[in-house]
Amino acid sequence: MKHALIAVLFALFALSGCASAGDPQPLPGSLTYGGKVLRSPYRPGTVVKNTFLGDFGYRVFETYVVQPDGTLKLTSQSTGPDFLWQ
Repeated sequence: MKHALIAVLFALFALSGCASAGDPQPLPGSLTYGGKVLRSPYRPGTVVKNTFLGDFGYRVFETYVVQPDGTLKLTSQSTGPDFLWQ
């Protein structure tokens, strides 16, 4: 019984660690990389897409949302082979 309780607590801590890593982080080439604060001329709520060539020839696809103060917030980021980008 004691081991089952320890296993359940360990599983809960492991899941909470996965949930806290939800926001994508800017990579070199991202619009907001290095703490840059970019202001967008678009109205708040507008979706802005960015694409650039990342490490090892992979294409990085990013989606930003314009915040009420005009800054960009990185909401999603994915990578794929560059040959798919035509």
